[in-house]
Amino acid sequence: MKTYYERRAREYDDWWLGLNLYAAKHRPGWDEDRADLERWIHRLPPKRTLDVACGTGFMTRHLRGEVTGLDQSEAMLEVAREQVPGATFVKGDALELPFEDGAFERLFASYFYCHLENLDREHFLTEARRVAPELVIVGSVAQPGEVLERYDQRVLSDGSRWEVFKRVFVPADLAAEIGGRVLHQNHYFVMVAAP
Repeated sequence: MKTYYERRAREYDDWWLGLNLYAAKHRPGWDEDRADLERWIHRLPPKRTLDVACGTGFMTRHLRGEVTGLDQSEAMLEVAREQVPGATFVKGDALELPFEDGAFERLFASYFYCHLENLDREHFLTEARRVAPELVIVGSVAQPGEVLERYDQRVLSDGSRWEVFKRVFVPADLAAEIGGRVLHQNHYFVMVAAP
């Protein structure tokens, strides 16, 4: 998976923006729902926040306070540093967070938790709670008839194909899973928080 994200870095935001390979994807209301999610992220109170698996920083840029982004991919971090020059970025493993206990006030994860299988999810939640008392997770809302857990085939602009584990969520179920509550949901996105 590391190679996939290294190679996807410069085209990752195309998914958010509906460009290039995603231009023909039919997602009515996507841009409005994405902007709505961005406003909700921006409304989170400023805190010392760790954005785990921050990728290109596409959502990191909406966090307020002292923000540190962590990602395993140097190529992703290069883009993130361009998009969010005021944040600190660290290369590291999201399942073995390179920070002391209680180093942050909030741990934020956008579109990372949805790629974790059971054992990795449990390990991640333990690590998240070790470094921060608050956890905020963003993911996709399950659409009618959509399979909640699956392996998707992803194609990059170079034609390479990759198999990626993916979960989509019933918002209340995600909140219950992490022992929290739904902060925001719309047609496409859910944001949950646990103290």
